[in-house]
Amino acid sequence: MVVLATKVYVDGDARERALSSLTSLVDNALGDLDVTYEIGVRHDDFPSVTVEGADAVVARNVLREEWGEIVSTLETGAEAVGTLESWDEEGFVLDAGQAVRIPTDELGLGPGTPAQIRDRFGLVQHLPMTFVYGGDDGPNRLADGERDRLFEWTRGDGRLNVNSATRGEVRATLNRAGHAQDYVTVERLGLLEQSVVVTSDTDPPGLLSSIGSYLPAELRCVVP
Repeated sequence: MVVLATKVYVDGDARERALSSLTSLVDNALGDLDVTYEIGVRHDDFPSVTVEGADAVVARNVLREEWGEIVSTLETGAEAVGTLESWDEEGFVLDAGQAVRIPTDELGLGPGTPAQIRDRFGLVQHLPMTFVYGGDDGPNRLADGERDRLFEWTRGDGRLNVNSATRGEVRATLNRAGHAQDYVTVERLGLLEQSVVVTSDTDPPGLLSSIGSYLPAELRCVVP
């Protein structure tokens, strides 16, 4: 079984759509392998995929590579993935199957309070993020690759990050609102966390204002 490092935290019809999307994504990833699988959702909203068959080991590795994994035991000095649960003056708290605090000094994302950093990089709640576990004696920190990813966001043409919606729902909303020509792509950050990469002549705050009423979601801009 692989516990995917992304959450299913919506309810009702939205939850059914999210699980349908996840099933399609898992099926696409494992479609050429000799396996059967079953998807469930844990009490903490992390989905689990139970895999059986001749290619089960390969399939599990494919899922870990695609989504990251929530592990039962964190190893000191090793990278792991958690989702952004909360933030305060002391830093970020990630949910990695257990609460993992990243102190402000260990974010490595430049000056400012955690709230200011979250605004600057457009970090929406539940965003999967990679960290290095410090163990009992050392502080946890964001992984170098995670820091690089976030700094890269600030060097492009701009982004609009969204949670509580699948990639298909975000694309459909953009097109329905008349913004089909205003974005390059919608990157999947997690099952329900997406990043709209805008064109060079599109203003991310303006796009947020235009589509915000269509999406019952948290939307945050990344402005270069």
